[in-house]
Amino acid sequence: MIKKEMIAMLLAGGQGSRLGVLTSKVAKPAVSFGGKYRIIDFPLSNCINSGVDTVGVLTQYQPLRLNSHIGIGIPWDLDRNVGGVSVLPPYEKSANSEWYTGTANAIYQNLEYMEQYNPEYVLILSGDHIYKMDYEIMLDYHKANNADVTIAAMKVPMEEASRFGILIADGDGRITDFEEKPANPRSNLASMGIYIFSWKSLKESLIKLKDQSNCDFGKHIIPYCHEKGERIFAYEYSGYWKDVGTLGSYWEANMELIDIIPVFNLYEEFWRIYTKSDTLPPQYLSENSVVDRCIISEGTEIYGKVYNSVIGAGVIIGEGAEVRDSIIMKGTVIGSGCKVNKAIIAENVTVDDGAEIGIGEEAPSKLNDKIYGFGLATIGENSYIPKNVKIGKNTAISGITEAGDYPDGVLASGEYIIKAGDM
Repeated sequence: MIKKEMIAMLLAGGQGSRLGVLTSKVAKPAVSFGGKYRIIDFPLSNCINSGVDTVGVLTQYQPLRLNSHIGIGIPWDLDRNVGGVSVLPPYEKSANSEWYTGTANAIYQNLEYMEQYNPEYVLILSGDHIYKMDYEIMLDYHKANNADVTIAAMKVPMEEASRFGILIADGDGRITDFEEKPANPRSNLASMGIYIFSWKSLKESLIKLKDQSNCDFGKHIIPYCHEKGERIFAYEYSGYWKDVGTLGSYWEANMELIDIIPVFNLYEEFWRIYTKSDTLPPQYLSENSVVDRCIISEGTEIYGKVYNSVIGAGVIIGEGAEVRDSIIMKGTVIGSGCKVNKAIIAENVTVDDGAEIGIGEEAPSKLNDKIYGFGLATIGENSYIPKNVKIGKNTAISGITEAGDYPDGVLASGEYIIKAGDM
C-alpha cells in the first residue's frame, strides 16, 4: 500500500451563487482572478509550495471548465505516477447515485480514494479563497499539540464576526467552544474553513455521521469531535486571506493587486502561483494607447485608454475606448469609443462600439440587491452588448442582448437583462 503522510481534499463543487451571473455557467473556483489565474490556482499552488503532492479535487456544479483547467495537474507539478491531482466528481454507485449534499458528505463519498494512500493526516481545503499559506507549518503545529483536529483561524473585526463560524479557545489555543454565525459573538477568532484531521479521527466521524443530511464540517463534524472530547486546536493565521464570495469582495481583491505595494503579491519568487496558461503572443499597446496602474495579461491588444483595471488574456480594447476601475476577463472585446467604469465583464463578451457601462447614479438592484450592489455593472460570459447603449450601476446582463432590450437605448441603474437559459 502507498503511504502518504498528508493528502489534501479540495472542495471545489460550489456554485458561488453570490457571484450572480459570473457563476451561472461556471463553478466559482473556476472564475478568473487577477487577469491570468483562476480562483482554484491559489489553494492548488499552496499545496505544491507546501510539499503536499496528493490532492483530490471534489467537483460538482458546472465542472467542465474546472476539469479542463486542472487536467492532469502539469502546471502545479501534480502530474505524478503516485499521488498527484485527481478530479473527483460524484459518481454512480450500485445502490444509489447521489450528489454531494454537504462539505463532509462530499469527503465521506471519497473515503476509498483517501484509503488508498493510508495517510496519517488529511488537509481539507476550500476552493474559493485567495491566500498564501504554508500547510507544512500548520501540520507541525498540529503534531506539536498532539491534536485530533486543527482549524486554521484568523482574527476578524468584531462587527463582522457574526458572518463566520467563531472559535473560542483557551490560552494554549485549544478550542473550548464554537458558534456558527452567532448574533452576539463571544470571540473574533473566525474559522477559515481549512482543517487538518488525523486520519483516524476523520474516518471515524465521517462514518458515524454518514446519515446526517447535508453533513457539513462546521455544523456537524467539528461539534461531534468536540463532544467526544477530542483535542481540537486553533492555528492562528495572520497573512492575507480573502473570501471572494461576493461581487464586492471579488472586485476589491482584484483591485488590491494593482496597489503600488499590493497586500497580496503575485510576484514573489519563493511562493509562486501556478496556472494553466494558453500559448498566446505578448500584449500589444498601440502608440495612442494609455495604460495606468493595470495588470495586463498576454495576448491583449490595447488601442484605447485603461486605468486602474485588471485585464485578462486575449482582450481587445478598441480605439478611443476608456476603461476604468474594471475587471475585463479573457477573450472579451471592448469596441471603439466605449466607456467602461467600475464593471466586471466575464469571459468572451463583446461590447460593441460606443456602448457606455457604469453610468449615472446608483439605484438598488431589482434582480437581487444582496448580490448586485457595490455600484458595479456585471456582465456574464458570452454576452453581447449592442452599439451605443448606456448601462447604469448595480446592473446585471447575461446573454446575447439586442438594441430592443434597452428602452430608449438605456438600461437604468438597478435594472437587468437575463436571457432565457442564462440563469
